[in-house]
Amino acid sequence: MKGRFDAIWRRGIKRALIAGGLEASALAARANIMPSARGRGAIFTLHHVRPPEGHPAEPNAHLDITPEFLDCAIRQLKADGYEFLSLCDVAARMKQPMDDRRFAAFTLDDGYRDNFEYALPVFERHGVPFTIFVAKGFAERTHGMWWETLAALLNVLPEIRFDFGSGEIRLPLETGTDKLDAFDHFSRFIASGPETEQVATIDALAARHGIDALGLTAQLTMNVEELQALARHPLASLGAHTVSHRSVAQLNRAEALQEMLACVEWMEETFGQRPKSFAYPYGTANAVSERDKDLARELGFDVAVTTRPGTLRQTLRDTMTGLPRISLNGYYQLPRYVSALASGLPFALSNKPRIAGDGQLSPAGEVVG
Repeated sequence: MKGRFDAIWRRGIKRALIAGGLEASALAARANIMPSARGRGAIFTLHHVRPPEGHPAEPNAHLDITPEFLDCAIRQLKADGYEFLSLCDVAARMKQPMDDRRFAAFTLDDGYRDNFEYALPVFERHGVPFTIFVAKGFAERTHGMWWETLAALLNVLPEIRFDFGSGEIRLPLETGTDKLDAFDHFSRFIASGPETEQVATIDALAARHGIDALGLTAQLTMNVEELQALARHPLASLGAHTVSHRSVAQLNRAEALQEMLACVEWMEETFGQRPKSFAYPYGTANAVSERDKDLARELGFDVAVTTRPGTLRQTLRDTMTGLPRISLNGYYQLPRYVSALASGLPFALSNKPRIAGDGQLSPAGEVVG
């Protein structure tokens, strides 16, 4: 009971502190405090854009925003004076130091089908360009999305028994807090690597309980034909996101290069154009190395993005293969928080700039709770 109370308290306190920081940053941004923190602009990252689904527990809730919030976020940035650029146009703008117009770019990772159904109409309504990062293995249904598989599994079981490396343990799944705690255990298991083997273990566990990891990928993400249709849209661009969505920094150089190159070559053949942008899976400091940024340059990307939060500063113009992005987080869906994040103040004032999340490593490279 004490452990359960501690988990509830920990998550509640963290989210309250983050919300408080965002409120303070919003007020400071309105008063134009520390304007240099804003930099020249911001790249926002999203995953799901869809109405709430109402599962018993939603360990990936930070990846979900509503279409209404996306609309409000765009309206807020317009009111704050931002110009909207495609991601590849950001690279060109950063090379023009005398152009002081503030800009924002929108990116969406993994190619979720709801991006087409719910996000596209919002972007169309406002004429805002966007980039979707595509993983070859998701589009071709050869690789699962372990975070989605795990969330589905935890929501159908009353308990789970699993050996994380020190003998089998029992994890109760009776409450939403239990399910979130179990998700944290498995997230650490994935991070302990090797990722391919750990993901295969989770997929096999899910299969024993009637959950098909590849079927779930097919249900959630756009297939090749849908992506081809989207690629023809004048506001849309497609960027590369590797084949399997593994952390490239944890691979040797040959494996990392193959993950990136195979996705690029497949996209060029499939969509008729070589992708100019790349997003590192997870995107955190321990998931992206300097070697990986060099590989992105060697492959000719105009821009490559991480999930390390921050605004775009002039000093970044020569390091276009390691740009920060700001997550629009499902826990904090208020327009004034968008202003706060775009101001750069939460990151300038934080020694550990993780204002976009709260707990364990996630596919967005954030921490969740």
